[in-house]
Amino acid sequence: MILYHGSYMEIQEPDLMHSRSNVDFGCGFYTTPIYDQAVKWCEKFKRRGAEGIVSCYEFDVKAYNECKTLIFESYSEKWLNFILNCRSGKDISDYEIVAGGVANDKVFNTIELYLDGLIDKAEAISRLRYEKPNMQICFRTEEVLKKYVHFKRSERV
Repeated sequence: MILYHGSYMEIQEPDLMHSRSNVDFGCGFYTTPIYDQAVKWCEKFKRRGAEGIVSCYEFDVKAYNECKTLIFESYSEKWLNFILNCRSGKDISDYEIVAGGVANDKVFNTIELYLDGLIDKAEAISRLRYEKPNMQICFRTEEVLKKYVHFKRSERV
């Protein structure tokens, strides 16, 4: 499977040293099988005057069977709870790979309404079901990155 990572630099050897902890699926190296999604991730760097570079990787999908993996097929209560735990620094799970929808601005607005008590969990899930999920795959261990994710090329966007 081909995966992409959007950044301001080429990343030939992904690692966890440069990752942040309080994001969607916790500390990890984030990729997507959707090229346009990676290009969109580059936009924040380009707005700051940096280059946008999409790095491309070959991902050995046998990792899904060989590693502790959590896959969210859609926005759901389980997805919402996981995102909230990760973003608040409360995730203590030991998943090596987590895949699922991105909490983009529109999705995050729904999450904010829920966190502020303006809508309940059922309403939040109902709203999220109408969002087209983007896809992100987060690699949460160095071992998985080295064994299953291999750099192929990069390009400026």
